[in-house]
This record gives sequence, C-alpha cells and structure tokens, in this order.
Amino acid sequence: MSYVKSLLACAAVGLAGASMMNSVKADDRSADKLTVERIYADPSLTGPAPRSVKLSPDGKRVTFLKGKEDEQERLDLWEYNLADQQSRMLVDSADLMPGEENLSAEEKARRERMRLFAKGIISYYWGDDGETLLFPLGGDIFVYDLNKSGSDATKQLTKTDAYETDVKLSPDGKSVSFIRDQDIFMIDIETGEERQLTMDGEGPIKNGMAEFVAQEEMGRLTGYWWSPNSKKIAYLKVDETPVNIEKRYEINAEDFEVFEQRYPSTGNDNVLIKLGVLDLESGKTTWVDTSPQEIGGETDIYIPRVKWLRDSNRVSFQWQSRDQQTLKLMFADAETGKSHEVLTETSDTWINLTKDLYFLKRHNAFVWSSERSGYRHLYLYDLKGNLINQLTEGDWVVDNLYGVDEEKGLVYFDANKETPLEQHLYSVPMNGEGEIKKITDQAGVHSVSFSKNMSLFVDYFSSVEQPPQVSLRTADGELVTWLEENKLDSDHPYFKYYQQAPKPEFGTIEAEDGQLMHYRLYKPTNMEEGKKYPVVVDVYGGPHAQRVTNTWGARNTYWHHMMANRGFVIFSLDNRGSWNRGKKFEDPIYRKLGDVEVVDQVKGVDFLKTLDFVDPERIGMFGWSYGGYMTIMSMFKEPDVFKVGVSVAPVTDWYLYDTHYTERYLGHPENNQEGYEQSNVFPYLDGLKGDLMIIHGMADDNVLFTNSTKLFKALQDANKSFDMMNYPGSKHSIWGQKTRTHVFNTITDYFEQHLK
Repeated sequence: MSYVKSLLACAAVGLAGASMMNSVKADDRSADKLTVERIYADPSLTGPAPRSVKLSPDGKRVTFLKGKEDEQERLDLWEYNLADQQSRMLVDSADLMPGEENLSAEEKARRERMRLFAKGIISYYWGDDGETLLFPLGGDIFVYDLNKSGSDATKQLTKTDAYETDVKLSPDGKSVSFIRDQDIFMIDIETGEERQLTMDGEGPIKNGMAEFVAQEEMGRLTGYWWSPNSKKIAYLKVDETPVNIEKRYEINAEDFEVFEQRYPSTGNDNVLIKLGVLDLESGKTTWVDTSPQEIGGETDIYIPRVKWLRDSNRVSFQWQSRDQQTLKLMFADAETGKSHEVLTETSDTWINLTKDLYFLKRHNAFVWSSERSGYRHLYLYDLKGNLINQLTEGDWVVDNLYGVDEEKGLVYFDANKETPLEQHLYSVPMNGEGEIKKITDQAGVHSVSFSKNMSLFVDYFSSVEQPPQVSLRTADGELVTWLEENKLDSDHPYFKYYQQAPKPEFGTIEAEDGQLMHYRLYKPTNMEEGKKYPVVVDVYGGPHAQRVTNTWGARNTYWHHMMANRGFVIFSLDNRGSWNRGKKFEDPIYRKLGDVEVVDQVKGVDFLKTLDFVDPERIGMFGWSYGGYMTIMSMFKEPDVFKVGVSVAPVTDWYLYDTHYTERYLGHPENNQEGYEQSNVFPYLDGLKGDLMIIHGMADDNVLFTNSTKLFKALQDANKSFDMMNYPGSKHSIWGQKTRTHVFNTITDYFEQHLK
C-alpha cells in the first residue's frame, strides 16, 4: 500500500485516546504453551533460515545471509563450499559495525518499501570472477576477496558522512556504482578512485533513483542499470516539480517530525521522467525518446521497467499508460536515443506488471509473459516483436520466469499448474514442441534461484508441515546437498509447540459468479463434543496477495496455532480480487473496492455456519493494511455477521491514495467519482454495532495515520463507540520485537475479551 496525507491533530487523538487491553492470563504464558512473547523472541521458531541465497558464478560456492542465533534480525554473510561441503561465516557484521546502523531518511524509506526490517548485511553481490563479493553496510561499501583471509579479506571502498544507497557491481566486476545525494557515482575497486557521473541531483531532481510510486507500487526499487559490457549506464532522471508538496507528520514518543514530501495523490500530477544512456568514456548522456509520435507522443506515462539487450547497443523500456490499460515494450538505440514499439498489451481493466523479460544469448529472441488469455503465460518473440511460439497455456498461472538453458533448449519457470495452493518449478521446450516437465516434487511452495549457466538451482521450500528448507539441486531436480534441511524434529525450536498445533484444513467455496475460492481453516485444539467456538477470520482480501497456500507462514502461522490452542476457529479465504488465480478472478473489483470482497467473505461465514462446532453469533475479523480496510468495511456493511473486529493500519479514504495504485483499480477520480465514494468506509459507518479496535503506527508513511484519525473523528461525531491503540514512531509494519509483541498481545486480548 502507499502513502497519504497526515494531520498534526493526530498526536492528541493517538496518544491520549489509546485504549489499553487487559493482559493475557499469566497461566496461559507458561513455558509449555505458545505465547506472543515466544513468537517474537530469539532464537526464531522457524529455525535456521538462510536468506538471499545465491550461487557463485563459477558454481563452487553457495552464499547466503544468516541471522545471529541470539539476534535473528542481525544478518552476517556466510558460504557453503561445495568442495569441502562446509558452511562458514565470511563476514561478521558486528565486527565491521559494532553499534546500531544510523540509516539515512532515504534509506529508511527505501527499506520500508522493500518490507526489509533486518540489519547488518542486508544485501550482497557477486563479481563475475567468482572471487569477489560486494556488500553495503552502515552507509558505506565493502568488498570481500575470497583469495584472502582474516581481516585482509574485507576492504572498505567508501568512508563518508553521506549515505551510499542502491549499490551495484559492474558486470565486469571492476567498478561499483551507487547513489549519493541524488546523483550516480562509481568507484574503481582496484584503485579506489571515485567518479561522479551525474551532476544536477538536488531538490526535486533525482538521478538514478526510483520515484515513490515506482518503489511502492511497481516493485522497481532502482533507477539505473549497467549495460552488459560495463561501458554504459541507463538511468532515469526524475523531476518532482509538478507533484504536490504534502506535509507528513511522524509522531514519536517524545516529539514529532514534519516531513515535506512530493506526493502524487490520485487524480493529480505525477513526476516528469526521462530515460538517458550515459557513455562512461565520454561522460555524455543520450536522452531516449520515451514517447515517440508513432505511439501518440503521450508524456503522462509510467516507465516501470528498463533492461538492456545483450548487445549493449540497445536498451528496452516498458511504457505504461496513465490508466494502466496499455503496456508497450519499447527498444531504444543507445547511441541516438531513437525508440520504437516492439509489442503491445492491452486490457479493459488493468495490466499487471511483472519482471518476465528474458533476452536470449544465442538467438535474436526474448521470452515474455502476458495475461492476454486471462492467465499469465510465456511467449517467445523475435527481436522485431513477431511471435515465434506460445510456450505455456491453460487455466493456471505462471508466477516467475527464471531463465533459459539455450544449449538444452529449455525455459524454466514456476507456476501453480496442479493447484493454486502450491508453486512448483517447471521446464518447457523453447521450440514449442514437447510437454511441460514438473521438476520439484515436494507438495508445497517452491521458490528457486538458478546458477548463471542454468545447471544448478537453490530451492527454497516450505509447506504447512515443513518449515523453510534450502537445498541445492541439479536442473532436473536431483538433490546435491542440503544447505539447511531444518527438520521439524525434537531439536527444532518449534517442535514442542507443533505437537500441540492443529493441522489446517483446505477447501473451496463457490462465489456468486461460480468461481471457486480457496479457504484454510484451523479448528480449536482439544475440541469438546457439542461445544460451539468463536471464529476469527484473518483477512487480507486485496489485490496482489494470496493468503491461502500450502506454505509455512512463519509468525502468522504461529499466531493462528496459538489462537486455536486458546479455543478459536481461525479461518482465511482468498476472495475474488486476490492474486494468482487469473484476471477473471481479479477483475470483479475494478472501479469499486470493498464490495465483492465483502460479499465473498460473507459467503465464507455462511459456510462456517454450516459447521456444528462454530458459534454463528461469535464471528470476528482481523486484518492489516488492505485487510484492515476489509475489516472495517465488513463491520460497517455486515454488522449482523461480524461482531468483533481488529483493524491494523487501515485504508479509509481512497482519495488520499497515490496515483499508480488507486487509479489502477478505481480509475481516475474525474471518471469514477461514484466508485470512489462507494469504496470509502465513511458512507457505511452508521452500520457499526459490534466491538471495533483500530491500530495504527503514528509514523506510517505508507497508509498514513490520517486514514485512522479521519475515521476516529467520524465515529466520534456519529457517537459510535470504538477502541484504538496507536504506536509512536512506528511505520506501516509496526516492527520491532517489543512493539510487535505488544501489538499481537493487544489483538489477542481484544478477541479474548469480546469474542469468547
């Protein structure tokens, strides 16, 4: 979700109006029972879970980030060496940065967009030589030489007061690029010589940086790209001058800060954006014609993706119309800047963005994904935009394109071909002849990362019965070695709790239009015959999210288990509008939000009422972000169905939201005023009858606190009783061990008091 306006008045409302919940009974927090305190304590209940697992270019090592046992969110750099089959720490982040990292405001915002809350070494990059690793830490840049040992292996490249962000290694491994003070810089690894590449980044001008909606809504966190031959850099110049300046207040425990930010609220102006190609030898930038007359010359557009072709002479970019119903793949000449259209996708609703564009090395062709059939599938095109082969088809969804082994003629991807609840790795012949082959076999969700030559992949797997496992496998799925088997045995930190945990039940419910919706249900532990139990519906309900899958859900799963142990039925349903089911399943929410989603959740409750152990008079709902919005809309629209609700960081007024997200689903406000009004929560607040708790972070820069303060005032004016709990200094995720513990104890206590 994204960022909206805020009000200074929220300080008084948020701090003075917080409603404290009674604590959970002490006897329920014994060592033998799962508690919120244990869920957020160290060591992690998930077990050892390597992150950012990568294969070295030479295939000799697997590297990963791993949290410390006594501080799971502080990450260090590790390797698994295939030669000696040993794991070892390469870099201890605490040795290089003993204290807390002082993040810049830009980096804090960037990490919030990434939903990244770890510290220490959070990212790293391999050099093509397979002997060099690059990583940022504490606002500076370091390289690690695998040919050296001890303290000699790590070299610090920068040591400045400024904060270097978006660090990248050039493809030839000789240079490092980064953003400093809104400009692009590079540094020679061997000599340490630094060079500033752009000069005018200040105020509203940002070079090589992703604008707000690109970070928050498009999944693009960078604004510059190296050419494959390391001689050029394509970059975006963003001019925020047309965008309204909005004041955002971040309320802390003892003070508040006022931020002035150019925020493009729905219906208003976006940034001006230019795509340039910088020649590193001459220092000259050639500007690309991003809106040639052949496609209409429109300049009120988005550029969600940029990618070089293999020859380094051409750069591709994706041109997206303001209404997001047209997406064009464009190629531009790096020398002249002249561009032309290669292919076009259109939709009557909206087009989902992906990163599925792969240029072949040995053929003048590329693989592209499209939802033109109603489901995302893969297509092979030549460089002129002529279709060669449709590679996949059917009533199922391709989720990620991983790459192509051109020697074997195989395209690798993952999809939910067998069931929407799972995700598996597949291959398909590039020539369009032959069957799709399923490579992974364990039932659950697989996410993989291939080696450069596509001969090996790292498989990150989990299911409802298996915490995350990480293995190294050959391209045909054969196990090479476990990087982390993470067996759920008696030595596992979650073992004793798992023995008490209920196993989820999965099923389907038919929506009004006949489409099947998937649900997951946890029954209370140790159910008594004839007894009826309260239900908590845990909902998200919004686009681009799927909650019901056969996967290990980490902390959400632990809370579900804990609540089931406390005598609650826990139910989740992926209503229409949810992700990974195809456009027909998503499109019913177009131009009116909070409508069919609520209808579908009521369908879920109708099913629950057929179960003899469910108390139909004690149905509650809990959700965060869009789920918080869903909770409020359900409580307001269906007060006789949902008796208790806990809404965290909710959207309440879509007029306050950004252009890219809101207009994607509701269109431009000028063309759909009725849809906006009917999608806001305020027309329905008179319907509130039950107990409603609203929780919000008072420094939320995504769904701003204003969403809640506006609702607080409206409910007060309507003389409606409600509860609130607000968190000074917390952003959208309300993160931090102590804070999250308090949040989920508050949620738990509210349902204990009002639903049991």
